[in-house]
Amino acid sequence: MSFEFKNKKEIILRDYLALERTRLANDRTLFSYIRTALYLVLAGLAFLQMDDFKAIKWSAPIFFLLSLVILIIGVVKYFVMKKKIKKYYTTPDNLKN
Repeated sequence: MSFEFKNKKEIILRDYLALERTRLANDRTLFSYIRTALYLVLAGLAFLQMDDFKAIKWSAPIFFLLSLVILIIGVVKYFVMKKKIKKYYTTPDNLKN
């Protein structure tokens, strides 16, 4: 999943490496959102399995819904940032890819 950037102007190595760090940070952030969503699914499953605490079983669907919302937010933020990075560092005719 590598970007091939064609820059608007020639950049030095330091700027190129900063671009790569930004791209990798964006990937890590997406994985963090996915991990959080999975933990919320596990919490929802745990609440469903509790027999002694039937009074709070209603919270399981809330965890599932919250998990879905966080996953959607993470994916949307990932693609918005990916588009911003690509727009900032590439020429307009290369944005079609």
